[in-house]
Amino acid sequence: MKVANSLRALKKRHKDCQIVRRRGRVYVINKTDPRFKARQGSAKKK
Repeated sequence: MKVANSLRALKKRHKDCQIVRRRGRVYVINKTDPRFKARQGSAKKK
């Protein structure tokens, strides 16, 4: 999985990429080709 500053460029790598928010992080997921996974943002501090 790639950790990136900007997910806009990573979203355009493949036509099936989707941007999803989970637990305060932004992810790029791709069901058809999992090697395009990416994450942005770190865990929130308590």
